[in-house]
Amino acid sequence: MTTESRLTFYHSPNTRSTAALILLEELGAPFELKVLDMKAGEQRQPAYLAINPMGKVPALVHDGALITEQPAVFIYLADQFPDAGLAPPIGDPLRGPYLRWMVFYGSCFEPAVIDRSMQREAAAMSTSPYGDYDMMLSTLTEQLAKGPYLLGDSFSAADVLWGTALAWTTAFQLVPPLPLIQAYVERIAARPAVARVKARDAELAAAQG
Repeated sequence: MTTESRLTFYHSPNTRSTAALILLEELGAPFELKVLDMKAGEQRQPAYLAINPMGKVPALVHDGALITEQPAVFIYLADQFPDAGLAPPIGDPLRGPYLRWMVFYGSCFEPAVIDRSMQREAAAMSTSPYGDYDMMLSTLTEQLAKGPYLLGDSFSAADVLWGTALAWTTAFQLVPPLPLIQAYVERIAARPAVARVKARDAELAAAQG
Protein backbone atom coordinates (compact mmCIF):
# COMPACT_ATOMS: atom_id res chain seq x y z
CA MET A 1 0.00 0.00 0.00
CA THR A 2 1.36 3.39 -0.92
CA THR A 3 1.58 6.27 1.51
CA GLU A 4 -1.05 8.08 -0.58
CA SER A 5 -3.60 5.31 -0.10
CA ARG A 6 -6.52 6.07 2.18
CA LEU A 7 -8.03 3.25 4.21
CA THR A 8 -11.18 3.82 6.28
CA PHE A 9 -12.49 1.09 8.55
CA TYR A 10 -16.08 1.02 9.86
CA HIS A 11 -16.40 -0.75 13.18
CA SER A 12 -18.72 -1.31 16.10
CA PRO A 13 -17.30 -2.64 19.38
CA ASN A 14 -17.88 -6.25 20.35
CA THR A 15 -19.17 -7.32 16.94
CA ARG A 16 -17.76 -9.34 14.06
CA SER A 17 -15.71 -6.33 13.05
CA THR A 18 -13.60 -6.74 16.19
CA ALA A 19 -11.79 -9.59 14.46
CA ALA A 20 -10.93 -7.33 11.51
CA LEU A 21 -9.71 -4.67 13.94
CA ILE A 22 -7.39 -7.27 15.47
CA LEU A 23 -6.10 -8.07 11.99
CA LEU A 24 -5.40 -4.39 11.32
CA GLU A 25 -3.45 -4.33 14.58
CA GLU A 26 -1.50 -7.46 13.61
CA LEU A 27 -0.70 -5.93 10.22
CA GLY A 28 0.40 -2.60 11.68
CA ALA A 29 -1.83 -0.98 9.08
CA PRO A 30 -2.50 2.78 9.08
CA PHE A 31 -6.22 3.51 8.86
CA GLU A 32 -8.97 5.89 9.85
CA LEU A 33 -11.43 4.36 12.32
CA LYS A 34 -15.13 5.15 12.01
CA VAL A 35 -17.10 3.84 14.98
CA LEU A 36 -20.82 3.02 14.73
CA ASP A 37 -23.16 2.78 17.69
CA MET A 38 -25.22 -0.25 16.75
CA LYS A 39 -27.30 -0.02 19.93
CA ALA A 40 -28.44 3.37 18.71
CA GLY A 41 -29.12 1.96 15.24
CA GLU A 42 -26.49 4.00 13.42
CA GLN A 43 -25.84 1.08 11.06
CA ARG A 44 -29.38 1.45 9.68
CA GLN A 45 -29.22 5.20 9.12
CA PRO A 46 -28.97 6.61 5.57
CA ALA A 47 -25.43 7.89 6.13
CA TYR A 48 -24.07 4.40 6.70
CA LEU A 49 -26.41 2.61 4.30
CA ALA A 50 -24.94 4.82 1.59
CA ILE A 51 -21.61 3.15 2.37
CA ASN A 52 -22.81 -0.40 3.00
CA PRO A 53 -26.43 -1.07 1.96
CA MET A 54 -26.39 -4.23 4.08
CA GLY A 55 -25.99 -2.14 7.22
CA LYS A 56 -23.30 -4.45 8.59
CA VAL A 57 -19.77 -4.22 9.88
CA PRO A 58 -16.98 -4.61 9.09
CA ALA A 59 -16.78 -2.38 6.07
CA LEU A 60 -13.60 -1.12 4.53
CA VAL A 61 -13.19 1.71 2.04
CA HIS A 62 -9.83 1.89 0.30
CA ASP A 63 -9.27 4.68 -2.17
CA GLY A 64 -13.01 4.75 -2.91
CA ALA A 65 -13.39 0.95 -3.26
CA LEU A 66 -15.79 -0.73 -0.82
CA ILE A 67 -14.90 -4.10 0.68
CA THR A 68 -17.44 -5.88 2.89
CA GLU A 69 -17.98 -9.42 4.19
CA GLN A 70 -15.59 -10.62 6.84
CA PRO A 71 -13.54 -13.11 4.77
CA ALA A 72 -13.19 -10.64 1.88
CA VAL A 73 -12.00 -7.91 4.26
CA PHE A 74 -9.44 -10.29 5.71
CA ILE A 75 -8.14 -11.51 2.36
CA TYR A 76 -7.93 -7.98 1.03
CA LEU A 77 -6.14 -6.51 4.03
CA ALA A 78 -3.60 -9.30 4.41
CA ASP A 79 -2.72 -9.01 0.72
CA GLN A 80 -2.42 -5.22 0.97
CA PHE A 81 0.23 -5.53 3.69
CA PRO A 82 2.41 -8.43 2.52
CA ASP A 83 5.38 -7.43 4.67
CA ALA A 84 3.45 -8.61 7.73
CA GLY A 85 3.58 -12.16 6.35
CA LEU A 86 -0.01 -13.03 7.28
CA ALA A 87 -1.10 -14.25 3.84
CA PRO A 88 0.69 -16.81 1.69
CA PRO A 89 1.36 -15.10 -1.66
CA ILE A 90 0.11 -16.39 -5.00
CA GLY A 91 2.34 -19.27 -5.96
CA ASP A 92 2.96 -20.37 -2.39
CA PRO A 93 1.73 -23.97 -1.76
CA LEU A 94 -0.20 -22.70 1.27
CA ARG A 95 -2.15 -20.11 -0.74
CA GLY A 96 -4.90 -22.56 -1.70
CA PRO A 97 -5.42 -23.96 1.82
CA TYR A 98 -5.37 -20.40 3.19
CA LEU A 99 -8.16 -19.33 0.81
CA ARG A 100 -10.05 -22.53 1.56
CA TRP A 101 -10.28 -21.77 5.26
CA MET A 102 -11.07 -18.13 4.71
CA VAL A 103 -14.03 -19.04 2.52
CA PHE A 104 -15.08 -22.04 4.65
CA TYR A 105 -15.80 -19.59 7.46
CA GLY A 106 -18.51 -17.72 5.56
CA SER A 107 -19.83 -20.50 3.35
CA CYS A 108 -20.01 -23.33 5.87
CA PHE A 109 -19.22 -22.36 9.46
CA GLU A 110 -21.48 -19.33 9.89
CA PRO A 111 -24.53 -20.85 8.15
CA ALA A 112 -24.20 -23.99 10.25
CA VAL A 113 -23.80 -22.05 13.49
CA ILE A 114 -26.73 -19.74 12.72
CA ASP A 115 -28.99 -22.69 11.91
CA ARG A 116 -27.92 -24.31 15.18
CA SER A 117 -28.51 -21.12 17.19
CA MET A 118 -31.98 -20.67 15.67
CA GLN A 119 -32.76 -24.35 16.22
CA ARG A 120 -33.52 -24.71 12.54
CA GLU A 121 -33.29 -28.03 10.80
CA ALA A 122 -30.56 -28.03 8.18
CA ALA A 123 -31.48 -28.35 4.54
CA ALA A 124 -31.11 -31.70 2.84
CA MET A 125 -27.49 -32.75 2.33
CA SER A 126 -27.92 -32.28 -1.40
CA THR A 127 -28.74 -28.58 -1.02
CA SER A 128 -27.16 -27.49 2.28
CA PRO A 129 -24.08 -25.28 1.78
CA TYR A 130 -22.37 -26.99 4.70
CA GLY A 131 -23.67 -30.57 4.58
CA ASP A 132 -24.66 -30.88 8.21
CA TYR A 133 -23.37 -29.35 11.45
CA ASP A 134 -21.40 -32.41 12.57
CA MET A 135 -19.72 -32.70 9.18
CA MET A 136 -18.76 -29.03 9.26
CA LEU A 137 -17.36 -29.29 12.79
CA SER A 138 -15.38 -32.48 12.19
CA THR A 139 -13.85 -30.97 9.04
CA LEU A 140 -12.71 -27.98 11.07
CA THR A 141 -11.40 -29.93 14.06
CA GLU A 142 -9.47 -32.32 11.84
CA GLN A 143 -7.63 -29.31 10.43
CA LEU A 144 -7.04 -27.77 13.86
CA ALA A 145 -5.53 -31.05 15.01
CA LYS A 146 -2.70 -30.53 12.52
CA GLY A 147 -1.88 -27.28 14.42
CA PRO A 148 -0.73 -25.26 16.09
CA TYR A 149 -2.38 -23.06 13.43
CA LEU A 150 -4.77 -23.67 10.55
CA LEU A 151 -1.83 -23.77 8.14
CA GLY A 152 0.30 -25.92 10.41
CA ASP A 153 3.25 -24.00 11.79
CA SER A 154 2.40 -20.80 9.91
CA PHE A 155 0.31 -18.19 11.72
CA SER A 156 -1.86 -16.30 9.25
CA ALA A 157 -4.78 -13.91 8.97
CA ALA A 158 -7.00 -17.00 8.89
CA ASP A 159 -6.09 -17.66 12.53
CA VAL A 160 -7.18 -14.17 13.54
CA LEU A 161 -10.54 -14.84 11.90
CA TRP A 162 -11.04 -18.31 13.32
CA GLY A 163 -9.57 -17.67 16.76
CA THR A 164 -12.01 -14.81 17.27
CA ALA A 165 -14.98 -16.67 15.81
CA LEU A 166 -14.40 -19.76 17.90
CA ALA A 167 -13.96 -17.66 21.03
CA TRP A 168 -17.46 -16.19 20.79
CA THR A 169 -19.20 -19.30 19.44
CA THR A 170 -17.85 -21.46 22.26
CA ALA A 171 -18.72 -18.74 24.79
CA PHE A 172 -22.33 -18.85 23.57
CA GLN A 173 -22.27 -22.68 23.42
CA LEU A 174 -22.88 -22.71 19.67
CA VAL A 175 -19.68 -24.72 19.25
CA PRO A 176 -18.66 -27.32 21.85
CA PRO A 177 -15.63 -26.25 23.93
CA LEU A 178 -13.58 -29.28 22.94
CA PRO A 179 -10.04 -29.28 24.40
CA LEU A 180 -8.62 -28.93 20.88
CA ILE A 181 -10.77 -25.89 20.15
CA GLN A 182 -10.18 -24.32 23.55
CA ALA A 183 -6.42 -24.68 23.20
CA TYR A 184 -6.56 -23.02 19.78
CA VAL A 185 -8.73 -20.15 21.07
CA GLU A 186 -6.35 -19.57 23.99
CA ARG A 187 -3.34 -19.64 21.68
CA ILE A 188 -4.79 -16.88 19.50
CA ALA A 189 -6.18 -14.90 22.44
CA ALA A 190 -2.71 -14.74 23.98
CA ARG A 191 -1.40 -12.59 21.15
CA PRO A 192 -0.67 -8.96 22.19
CA ALA A 193 -2.79 -7.55 19.35
CA VAL A 194 -5.86 -9.27 20.76
CA ALA A 195 -5.35 -7.75 24.20
CA ARG A 196 -4.86 -4.28 22.73
CA VAL A 197 -8.05 -4.46 20.67
CA LYS A 198 -10.08 -5.88 23.56
CA ALA A 199 -9.01 -2.92 25.69
CA ARG A 200 -9.86 -0.51 22.87
CA ASP A 201 -13.24 -2.13 22.33
CA ALA A 202 -14.02 -1.88 26.04
CA GLU A 203 -13.32 1.85 25.91
CA LEU A 204 -15.46 2.31 22.81
CA ALA A 205 -18.33 0.31 24.28
CA ALA A 206 -18.16 2.29 27.54
CA ALA A 207 -18.29 5.55 25.61
CA GLN A 208 -21.46 4.37 23.87
CA GLY A 209 -23.07 3.57 27.22
